[in-house]
Amino acid sequence: MLVLNLQKQREPPELPCNLRIEVDRISNLPGHIIDKILSHLSLRDAVRTSILSTKWRYKWVTLPYLVFDNQSVLVSAQDQTLVKNKLVSIVDHVLLLHTGPIHKFKLSHRDLQGVSDIDRWILFLSRGSVKEFILEIWKGHRYRLPSSIYSCQKLIHLELFNCLLKPPSNFNGFRSLKSLDLQHITMDQLAFEHMISSCPLLERLTLMNFDGFTLLNIHAPNLLFFDVGGVFEDVSFRDTFHLAVVSIGLYVNTGNERNLAFGSTGNLIKFFACLPHIQRLEVQSFFLKYLAAGTIPGKLPKPCVDLSFLSIRINFNDIEENLAALCLLRSCPNLQELEMLARTEDQAPSRAATNIAENFQSFPFNQLRIIKIVGISGIRQELYFINFLLANTPVLERMTVKPASMDGGWELVKELLRFRRASMHAEIIYLDP
Repeated sequence: MLVLNLQKQREPPELPCNLRIEVDRISNLPGHIIDKILSHLSLRDAVRTSILSTKWRYKWVTLPYLVFDNQSVLVSAQDQTLVKNKLVSIVDHVLLLHTGPIHKFKLSHRDLQGVSDIDRWILFLSRGSVKEFILEIWKGHRYRLPSSIYSCQKLIHLELFNCLLKPPSNFNGFRSLKSLDLQHITMDQLAFEHMISSCPLLERLTLMNFDGFTLLNIHAPNLLFFDVGGVFEDVSFRDTFHLAVVSIGLYVNTGNERNLAFGSTGNLIKFFACLPHIQRLEVQSFFLKYLAAGTIPGKLPKPCVDLSFLSIRINFNDIEENLAALCLLRSCPNLQELEMLARTEDQAPSRAATNIAENFQSFPFNQLRIIKIVGISGIRQELYFINFLLANTPVLERMTVKPASMDGGWELVKELLRFRRASMHAEIIYLDP
């Protein structure tokens, strides 16, 4: 009996029944469930699931989405050469073991420069069916994309940061591309225009901090979203009748020395000619000064009937910018939300604005419900605008005012309380800077 008891004690304890069930559940999950789990993990964590069971061991090598960034690839070293070699080794290793299609490839590690190894990886991807390609070079000079990138005709989304683009002469665009994001890029004027016009399905275009061209000629019949910021001389749209969301910023002050005139049209009419269905517009930086060049009409020839949100960065001391802003407001009969951001970089008025009040004639905004005014200092032109808005918004629900500083804050509050309101329910909210 003693021997039997000792033998019994040597036997490993049985696992609780519920624990065995849990182990079985992890090991025997259906393949599509495992794929779903892996799709929500970083590449680093997906590789680590190999230890769970034999069924999980090589599952990660079929991942269609490969992301190499600071979260998924942890490299700790002070020597930049060592860091680069480790990163290259990791990407090479993953691509070597990978089986099946790669639908998304993102390379955005802060310690990776534009090394020649990227050329090999792009060439490898161009032979497959990559649909989403994101390359962000955070260090060094702009990386020149190899010609193989232009043969990726299954691309739906392309995102490039700090790159030099020189498409080959036989490049006829990305026929499947719907979204293009170019930031800190260098490109030739004609090459840019050809690329945009040769992407027939393009719906979203983001363009920030570009070199090599100053004229933005956008020909994209299916474009819905356009976000641009940079230094440019002119912008024009062609066949962009579906464009609904536009955010545009000119990063330099054009100044009065460059007062472009377009006869009876002016920049305002020219800019909105191909934007009949615009729904959301953000006029950033100095772009309102560009719109104010040339003749400024009281209203646009064709109203922006679909525009419901308007954001304007404005120098209230500039009479032309005031007139351009008023033109926009009068041309948006269904505007529901307005944001006005005072631009304080150039406070000196462009010319005497003593009679600016004459331009604030009664004009009802029957849909405008929310107004936000930021960065004001309480000057007369700012108060004219606020008074005009309060007096002509019968359904206004809330106006938020946030000054640039605490100076004169109480005087500003007293002025706001004096203004007559067309809406009985309008609430004025004063926010400290």
